[in-house]
Amino acid sequence: MTWSIVAHDPGTGAFAVAVTTCSLAVGASCPHLRSGVGAVSTQSFTNRYLGPAVLDGMARGLHPAAAIEGALAGDDGKHLRQIHAVDRFGRNAAFTGKNCVEWAGDHGGTGVSFAGNMLAGPAVLNDTVAAYAAHSDKTLPERLMAALEAGEAAGGDRRGRQSAAIRMVTTEDFSDLDLRVDDHSEPLKELGRLLGLWRRHRAPFLDRQPRRGNPSGFTDMDAMEASWRAAGVDLRFRR
Repeated sequence: MTWSIVAHDPGTGAFAVAVTTCSLAVGASCPHLRSGVGAVSTQSFTNRYLGPAVLDGMARGLHPAAAIEGALAGDDGKHLRQIHAVDRFGRNAAFTGKNCVEWAGDHGGTGVSFAGNMLAGPAVLNDTVAAYAAHSDKTLPERLMAALEAGEAAGGDRRGRQSAAIRMVTTEDFSDLDLRVDDHSEPLKELGRLLGLWRRHRAPFLDRQPRRGNPSGFTDMDAMEASWRAAGVDLRFRR
């Protein structure tokens, strides 16, 4: 019921998951990420316990394939599942259960994995893979968006479309980017709009937020008030 991309950018250390489907609120169930460890998407009659279990395995140094195998070991419904992962070394692995609804499949490359089920056909995944490769000059979020849009143009989810999400972590225990479209007639188009807003209004200020390297973040009240005035906003801190 879904297709997704899990990716690692060795230049920035970022991990990301981008996903879209014809079901409600895919961002609440499929993407799982952990800074410094990896990214996982668990889908097709989703078992949300699998994501953290795979991340735990990769955190211990297991290859993604071994981490996935261990997570699935106790799941009697494992052949209904599809799950794929990438780790901090760029290693990837995927499992597409033998009972997943056609068309279903996966494809991996260094630092990235693609997987989908209930798709219109293999062209959905093939075009997603090709577009990801063709947009290597873009930032990771933009590259992921371009790839999902190519898969949608090739037919996407055979049932239609409803939700989409993109998440990315870098150095922190929380996401730098976490956008969800839970219910929309054009979820990828709406996700692209939200990504544009994030790029303008959030991304430039991520380094001002409390982070491991600066636990208090940016706290210069005079500078913040000056920026508000420059933007025509009449706000002041209490002193």
